[in-house]
Amino acid sequence: MAPEELRASLKGLGAVGFVPTMGYLHEGHATLIRRARQDHPDGRVVVSVFVNPMQFGPAEDLSRYPRNLDGDLQVAGQAGADIVFHPDAAQMYPEGFSTRVSVAGVSEPLDGAARPGHFTGVTTVVLKLLNMVRPDRAYFGEKDWQQLAVVRRMVADLNVPVQVVGVPTVRDPSGLALSSRNSYLTEEQKTRATVLSRALRAVQAAYADGERHTQALQQAGMNILTAESEATPDYLSVVNSHLQGTELVTPDPLNRVLVAARMFGVRLIDNLPLDPGPDGTGRNA
Repeated sequence: MAPEELRASLKGLGAVGFVPTMGYLHEGHATLIRRARQDHPDGRVVVSVFVNPMQFGPAEDLSRYPRNLDGDLQVAGQAGADIVFHPDAAQMYPEGFSTRVSVAGVSEPLDGAARPGHFTGVTTVVLKLLNMVRPDRAYFGEKDWQQLAVVRRMVADLNVPVQVVGVPTVRDPSGLALSSRNSYLTEEQKTRATVLSRALRAVQAAYADGERHTQALQQAGMNILTAESEATPDYLSVVNSHLQGTELVTPDPLNRVLVAARMFGVRLIDNLPLDPGPDGTGRNA
């Protein structure tokens, strides 16, 4: 389906909820789609499936990133999507394409430092997709916390007429955050990869015990993470709502602890609210 055909198919059909993905859909994506369906009972829900080459570095896993369009169509349909938009690279980046969208500040630390150019690829493709779909709301998982912050900053700065909705991370019973890249791992490796969530919970526990020094909080997590011989950390950072670290943590429900590490040749990320609050989400902290 070409972008103009997508717009024509949505014209006059009510409010639109949009879930942008890179495909290989799992329960985390299905949760986003169900939330969009819940919010748009009389409108339309659009899911995009596009493995965006612009957000992969030259040494990253673009060529082997998991793909299964038939499976994606099934998951999306069962979760309540009306349309799956599956453009190819030539439609997204036609000959002569020369524009990039960059967001300063929140895009620079953490994954921005570890993966130069990554967020420029994200914001460029997200803005293009938002312009193609023109949704009322767009849904992003909180597992990619920094990506969510970057998209929100872009939408606010450029006056994009869309509400960005963050949806809590979906985990398997072990605590491992669901990710398409988990498909690279064996069951034993997935079990060992729960070290990321265990490290995050160690930081939460230290904070609950009264620790407020950022370096000490981060060390509590690193002690867990580095005890796993297969974990090579990129970062484990306690940050505020601007994704900045401070010497001492000031109470704020948007304080977050984020981690990225490579395990068994796979780069994994995760995050949790520093103070989970009464309901476990951090929103009531």
